[in-house]
This record gives sequence, C-alpha cells and structure tokens, in this order.
Amino acid sequence: QGQLVESGGDSVQAGGSLKLSCVASGYPFSNCAMRWYRQAPGKERELVSTIEADGTTKYVDSVRGRFTISRDNAKNTLYLQMDSLKTEDTAVYYCAACRMTLNFRYWGQGTQVTVSS
Repeated sequence: QGQLVESGGDSVQAGGSLKLSCVASGYPFSNCAMRWYRQAPGKERELVSTIEADGTTKYVDSVRGRFTISRDNAKNTLYLQMDSLKTEDTAVYYCAACRMTLNFRYWGQGTQVTVSS
C-alpha cells in the first residue's frame, strides 16, 4: 500500500521561499506521475503542478515561474521549491501519486504553508 508523507510547510513572509518534500513508499515511485495540490480555507482544492514519470512538468498559471517541481527517484522523494511567495499561496499543500482514470491513487496528509504580508 502506497504512502506519502509531506514536510516543509511553515510560516513565511511574502517574497520568501520554502521547499516542500513528499517521501513515498510502498509503490514503484519512478513509474508514477506525481502532483502537488493545495487547498486554501473556504476554497476548492487546486492542482498546482504535475511531474510525469519521464520528468515532464506542468504548472498552474498562478505559480508558473515561481514554483519548481522536481523528483529524486533514488530517494523516492517529490519536491516543490516555492519562491517569491505571495499571501494567496497560503494553503494546505498535498502531494499525490499514480494517475488513475479519474483521480490519483495515493495522497499525503498535507503540510501547511502560511504566507504573511
């Protein structure tokens, strides 16, 4: 059974940086696409970024140029480098792994990112 554990969330000031990590276990990490999602209070969950098994990356427009998704297959770890943070980036960030027909199979518990002005 796959497991994902996020870490790296914190409280920072606008303009600052954070790097989130998501350590995976229990499934063939390198074979699966992975995503970062976020959910702000009172809002719908939002897809932030995707990295395919071949390393192809995609970003939502609001973070493109500020966030960088990456993966280290040797460490079974997914990353999200977040620079030039804005108050609107405040949310709980979740990693997800292994695309299925309608959703991703494995989900982490989330890590809180709070950006203050």
